[in-house]
Amino acid sequence: MPRPLRVAIVGAGPAGIYAADALLKSETAAEPGVSIDLFEKMPAPFGLIRYGVAPDHPRIKGIITALHQVLDKPQVRLFGNVDYPNDISLDELRSFYDAVIFSTGATADRELKIPGVDLEGSYGAADFVSWYDGHPDVPRTWPLEAEKVAVLGVGNVALDVARILAKTAEELLPTEIPANVHEGLKANKALEVHVFGRRGPAQAKFSPMELRELDHSPNIEVIVNPEDIDYDDGSIATRRANKQADMVAKTLENWAIRDIGDRPHKLFLHFFESPTEVLGEDGKVVGLRTERTELDGTGNVKGTGRFTDWDVQSVYRAVGYLSDELPKLPWDVASGTVPDEAGRVIEAGSHLQSTYVTGWIRRGPIGLIGHTKGDANETVASLLADHAEGRLHAPAEPGPEAVEAFLAERSVRYTTWEGWYRLDAAEKALGEPQGRDRVKIVEREDMLDASGA
Repeated sequence: MPRPLRVAIVGAGPAGIYAADALLKSETAAEPGVSIDLFEKMPAPFGLIRYGVAPDHPRIKGIITALHQVLDKPQVRLFGNVDYPNDISLDELRSFYDAVIFSTGATADRELKIPGVDLEGSYGAADFVSWYDGHPDVPRTWPLEAEKVAVLGVGNVALDVARILAKTAEELLPTEIPANVHEGLKANKALEVHVFGRRGPAQAKFSPMELRELDHSPNIEVIVNPEDIDYDDGSIATRRANKQADMVAKTLENWAIRDIGDRPHKLFLHFFESPTEVLGEDGKVVGLRTERTELDGTGNVKGTGRFTDWDVQSVYRAVGYLSDELPKLPWDVASGTVPDEAGRVIEAGSHLQSTYVTGWIRRGPIGLIGHTKGDANETVASLLADHAEGRLHAPAEPGPEAVEAFLAERSVRYTTWEGWYRLDAAEKALGEPQGRDRVKIVEREDMLDASGA
């Protein structure tokens, strides 16, 4: 009797879970069936939704409900707190599975090559996000001494960082933020937050809803300089072709023409300002220098040679995420991705047998969470085509119990899907006395204990 197709997915964020869903919906799932194991280095699943989405965005976290339905399937198992390659290597995975899909995402900060980025007070946005989202592997405190702060970038991560810095701790208390984050934000001295983009309103990468949410806080006054509202032929074409870009531009236009109110925290959105240097004194940030840019007719910009020094005491770089290089896989340094063709990992011009990628590790950190689904479908289609044509290798120990025995022999303290339900209940119980949905557990050992690892 033919056995089920055994697939390992490394990374239990949206990309990996969408890949599992695509496998479950395939014809192969009906006969002879599929058996899927997700390996996740964190004790809890859901990846960037748990550790990359701001706590005051419960709407986006609602995606977890759909992901739950996939992980609830009996054909799917979760092995949390298992690190690739330290706990299990590619060769070891191949000994248990017909195919391996890597969906490890992107969690580091992309480099910004300007002078002064290494000064004290200059931070990567990804590190700050990890702190306020309660990532177990980052410090429990964050320096929030600056009264004036710069955020570099005009994407949703920049908005998240700016909003968290501009809101009060009490505004954020009803969310799932851990106790250490709430205490840290209570000491936050920021009164002005300046967000800088080198191009114009039509080129901003904000999503319309996230942009409008900035204005919902009773403590944040959003300010746009009317001189920054400018469009060329390329910008107009972008607005006509992209409804979201047009909505963003309209929101910014409305903010630019209104009177400035009296909310205590000011959040400035600056366009046509290209950061050229983080200014320092005695090793600490004391300012930011930008060059004024102007549109060139195509929607791109060119420098004008006019510079401005901004009085800020800290700088957050939100210029994009970068994936970590994966051992034993080929790597494109320029893009920070694993080379592939339709999801098949390509090494020296050939498909690395039975090895696939999906999500940001495949195409870079672009697009919203929902865009990952189409990516997963393409990768799984390639895997299933290879399976149908006999191109997958045969694992030495395909039985589901073999990998459990292997992890036990290695003394890997792993969590399970049932353990997530226990951790979920423990976090909700922490929030209940305060009238909150949950309070996130931060320490790795505490997460493991709550999960019954």
